[in-house]
Amino acid sequence: MSVKISPSILASDFSSLGDEVVNITQAGADYIHVDVMDGHFVPNLTIGPDVVKSIRKKSSLPFDVHLMIDPVQPYIEKFVEAGADIVSVHPEASDDTETCLNKIISLNVKAGLAINPDTEWEVVKPFMDKLDLILVMSVHPGFGGQKFIPTALDKLSNLREEINKSGREIQLEVDGGINFENVQSVIDAGADMIVAGTTTFKGGPSEYANNIEKLRGHKIGY
Repeated sequence: MSVKISPSILASDFSSLGDEVVNITQAGADYIHVDVMDGHFVPNLTIGPDVVKSIRKKSSLPFDVHLMIDPVQPYIEKFVEAGADIVSVHPEASDDTETCLNKIISLNVKAGLAINPDTEWEVVKPFMDKLDLILVMSVHPGFGGQKFIPTALDKLSNLREEINKSGREIQLEVDGGINFENVQSVIDAGADMIVAGTTTFKGGPSEYANNIEKLRGHKIGY
């Protein structure tokens, strides 16, 4: 089984965002990863529901939307209406996590929980029966191009074990500093879905397919 690739459009050319979504779709991506930041929960501002809605028509791939915002609950429905297929929220936000996950589930899209580098992996345990995806941040969220934090590997291993124990089909995603040199280590630790921004978009559109294939060429061994 091959790993799934979810290129982060945060690293794309925002002046041609629609074309970039088309390009990575044609290059063979499995998902489109959309980083939503509010300048409050994380130290950066990115995009809102209107931008997601505008690029939705550019790709038939599932939109993997990561909400790094606080409060998050008031915006969940807006992003689903804009075209999100997966919505991931943070337990570190002030909203009640269970309420947020229930809201996502009620809108008939997949529910994800994203955890920051300083958050213990056990935070997911009470919510395993609600989750379709767990996203491990291997950098401190806010900006692309950061260096991978190695402690994410132990977190991934523990979460893979927890997922296997649950008997549920929960994808284990990792985001932050993933490149051709370290991608196998996160796969060996249990990740089956890779967010790659800088690595995917490196070299321009002519290289996207090759970059995605190099990332996906690593096999899942568990």
